[in-house]
Amino acid sequence: MLVLSDISDKHLEDEPLHARNHFVLRKEQLRRLIEVLIGQRYEVIGPHARDGAIVYERLTSLNDLPCGWSDQQTPGHCRLKQSPDVALFGHTVGPQSWKKFLYPPLQRLAKSYRLARGFSSTPEDIANQRYAFLGVRSCDLHAIALHDRIFLENQYVDPGYKFRRENAFIIAVNCGKAGETCFCVSMGTGPKATCSYDLALTELQVANEFRYVVDVGSPRGAEILTNIYHEPASEANLEAADQMLMNTSAHMGRSMDTVGLKELLYRNTEHPMWDNVAERCLSCANCTMVCPTCFCTTVEDTTDLTGAHAERWRRWDSCFTLDFSYIHGGSIRGSAKSRFRQWMTHKLAAWIDQFGKPGCVGCGRCITWCPVGIDITAETRALRESDLTGPGDFSRSFDDSSNA
Repeated sequence: MLVLSDISDKHLEDEPLHARNHFVLRKEQLRRLIEVLIGQRYEVIGPHARDGAIVYERLTSLNDLPCGWSDQQTPGHCRLKQSPDVALFGHTVGPQSWKKFLYPPLQRLAKSYRLARGFSSTPEDIANQRYAFLGVRSCDLHAIALHDRIFLENQYVDPGYKFRRENAFIIAVNCGKAGETCFCVSMGTGPKATCSYDLALTELQVANEFRYVVDVGSPRGAEILTNIYHEPASEANLEAADQMLMNTSAHMGRSMDTVGLKELLYRNTEHPMWDNVAERCLSCANCTMVCPTCFCTTVEDTTDLTGAHAERWRRWDSCFTLDFSYIHGGSIRGSAKSRFRQWMTHKLAAWIDQFGKPGCVGCGRCITWCPVGIDITAETRALRESDLTGPGDFSRSFDDSSNA
């Protein structure tokens, strides 16, 4: 058994794999990893193939993982397909993200009861769930890091998020392929995990079996690994892992030019592009629901018929709904044009002013799961082109989903 020591829990720099301690697991050791985490009272969450998509649900064993499944994603289209190999992580990201667990879509905040004199109100107890996430991609690690900044580093700390985040054990997986709607390289968020994880895996096919190069990212990760037999990674393993990541980076399905993007959006708030998008946008809010960084919510109070018991609930909301911008007298963003403009400008420009980084991590979910296939990379590209050349025929650029 190898004992690991002197592992820093700081965010890791983007450096070659061979520059840090790396080890190798086989599938049986990966099975043991899940068993160890369950034995330490973690609820292990990982990818499943269900309902024609990759979703994140509870894992009870290695057999729950989507062995041999890959996916094909294009604007407005996602299909799972059986792969000839038996890779466990041969897919890209699905419609869900890990915010589903760290920042639940529906959460009770408080309960109130009427008394003989007055009333009592008690905040909701924070659930003592300890999650272990298996299969977190680099784009989602960066999304989690953005939420850390929003919910933990500002003046007001979200106590539920704080508890779940501090107790989460994260096992990242480096991407072995890029999806057709992925553009993480453009955003500096992938495909290699460089931050916010305890362990990171790179799935390699060696002869007729798969092996997993393990990168230790925290003392907790090192401690868990001491419970599992592991071997030192060979130089050939590390070179193969590096080559795989270079291939993934070179085959991104899309790209986004981020140079001067904030200023471009701010000076084009009245651009004809917004009218063009509004003709197609359904205001269905799919893009915000699948986005790993969107965090808009609404708060609702409910009561029983007797009026003796009331509860306060927080649920996810979206800037695409009319009620979200409702103030006394009506909604301040009553059109699809204004709502799409708000979302895209906030995501790619105002986030930088608020949080220091754009709110997009290049995962491509909003492109894949938009029913009409609106492509945020195509919209920004066309806006940039028309900003340089002047107004023209906008329909050509915005309906073109190709972005090689």
